[in-house]
Amino acid sequence: MNQDLRPPDRLRAGSLGVLHIVFFVVAAAAPLTAVVGGSPGAFAYGNGIGVPGAYLLAGALYLVFAAGVTAMSRHVADAGAFYAYIGLGLGPTAGVAGAFLAILAYQSVQAAVYALFGLFASEALAGAGLGLPWWGCAIAAAAVVHLCGRRNVRFSGRVLGVCLICEIAVLAALAIAIVAARGPEGLTAAPFRPENVFAHGLGAAMVFVVASFIGFEASAIFGEEARRPRRDVARATYAAVGLITLLYAGSSWAIEQFHGIGSVVEAARTDPTGLYIGPARALLGPFAARAMELLLILSLFACALSFHSAISRYLFALGRAGIASRRLARIDPVHGSPADAGLAQSAAAVAIIAAFALARQDPFAIVFSWMSALGTIAMLALQILVALAVIAFFHRRAAMIGGDTGPFSRLVAPAVAAVGLAVCLGLVIGNLELLAGSKSAEVQAFPALVALVGAAGAVLGRLRRTAGASAPIAAARVDTDPFAQ
Repeated sequence: MNQDLRPPDRLRAGSLGVLHIVFFVVAAAAPLTAVVGGSPGAFAYGNGIGVPGAYLLAGALYLVFAAGVTAMSRHVADAGAFYAYIGLGLGPTAGVAGAFLAILAYQSVQAAVYALFGLFASEALAGAGLGLPWWGCAIAAAAVVHLCGRRNVRFSGRVLGVCLICEIAVLAALAIAIVAARGPEGLTAAPFRPENVFAHGLGAAMVFVVASFIGFEASAIFGEEARRPRRDVARATYAAVGLITLLYAGSSWAIEQFHGIGSVVEAARTDPTGLYIGPARALLGPFAARAMELLLILSLFACALSFHSAISRYLFALGRAGIASRRLARIDPVHGSPADAGLAQSAAAVAIIAAFALARQDPFAIVFSWMSALGTIAMLALQILVALAVIAFFHRRAAMIGGDTGPFSRLVAPAVAAVGLAVCLGLVIGNLELLAGSKSAEVQAFPALVALVGAAGAVLGRLRRTAGASAPIAAARVDTDPFAQ
């Protein structure tokens, strides 16, 4: 759509194609960081050699979840994404509650990402003789992320594309080198055998595995800016889930081949940070190992940028609906980006970093671990609401929509996903000490905090509607024509 013809409260339609959306989504999952930082915990405390199979299980669950979400995406395109989905399915009040959960989840994970970025970047600078605290590096990253996010969304998509290609390249190079070397015990498919996948500790492994998938659901956020929303969001979602699953399962399987299935668990426990860096140094040389360390920093930057885009669009949608300040709905006249929402998001990120820095909290043990755990709980709760909303949406609009959506996508898939995600949420809460690395009272209060945030959103949504604000889905494109493009 031509910028001059774009309504003043709509983001620029036609800005993103399938690849751009995939870049945003997969970058949010930060595959290199998830593999190098997340899988050692799954190996050490989970089902051992069956971790690659656990990644396949999680990928299958999210493919089922995606079936319902993408079916709804063909009828709804809104920058608020799950905010609009839940609002259309379960009602406007629930929609605002979902928006609050989404912002809590993304803001928490982004804070964790900034802390880890700051830690790694500070260590890298120290090696070069430059002294900068982790929070200084994190705030600098937030400033660069803000500048990138303010530009046209295609610019961020290209930046994320470059980062993602680098991440995939280093993981692929390591996997190919391991396969060529064949490892101490030869190549084996044992990690995918049912008796190993469903071994004792699968529940603990799924805590780490499910947390690694956070971000894939962000494809729906860009429906309003997609060239062909009905097709592009669905294709990008399936492509992202498939790519993430392949990277996680393939990389974890390859690392088992290097260490040997009889030794990988002990290796993950004794040297988790070296589980992948060590093989890269041994097989690809010290330059490749150093490149992997630097790419971890790049991966975290890409992840932060992707979450910035997601949070900005949720804030934009809340402002557009009148739930939050309408200033958040202001669009940059040049780039077509949610300018004030982006500024608010960046200010909140810097404030969180500053608060942890002033409290002298450890960037890894506290900021990264605790905020990742909080974000995981909030995201799983949000995804469960979305699955239920899909069922309600198609049930209420069956006559208008017609028969273009089969029973699997509109009922079976979201119902199965809701049950599976509820089980995962129970596992995360039951193993919260393992995920957060702490059994403190603050960590144990995370589930209650998530519930309170959701309840606060519901109350605000009800009050704002009573005061005359528009429904949260007022600006959403709801398309009941099965043949629309």
